[in-house]
Amino acid sequence: MTTTFVLAGGCFWCLDAAYRQLRGVTEVLSCYTGGAVPNPSYEQVCTGATGHAEAVAVTFDPEQIPAEVILDAFFTMHDPTQLNRQGNDVGTQYRSAMFPSDDAQAEVFAAARARASEWWPGEVVTTIEPLGEVFPAEEYHQDFFAKNPTQGYCLAVAVPKVNKVRAAFSGYLR
Repeated sequence: MTTTFVLAGGCFWCLDAAYRQLRGVTEVLSCYTGGAVPNPSYEQVCTGATGHAEAVAVTFDPEQIPAEVILDAFFTMHDPTQLNRQGNDVGTQYRSAMFPSDDAQAEVFAAARARASEWWPGEVVTTIEPLGEVFPAEEYHQDFFAKNPTQGYCLAVAVPKVNKVRAAFSGYLR
């Protein structure tokens, strides 16, 4: 039995790349959620006007990797103290947010956010928002890092995030 968490923490390319490193993660879908426009395009989401966040739907087997590890990795791979941004990526589409599918997930997410507030200096601004419709991002965004390993953004931004997760969660690497 698998579980899926929908999480947003900046550019979805980085989250996608980092989660694909972990044993027990069976699927990562780059997607848009949290907005008001049906089936938005990347260009629309990039304007910030749709209300969507770039997110990933991470499906994993809790028998192989605990939910807490998935969430602690989330808080390791991005800076949850930055409001509506990650580094040079600025706008609500880059917000730090968690989208629970039910009350049980909301509790697990709140516990993870509380743990992260103990590690990070400053206020953790990660929101817990109702899970609305999830719209898959365009195909070229799926597994972007693997398809474009020498792309400048991947080298400058994704690689350090992947390396942080690899170092912190080495016991769960593929």
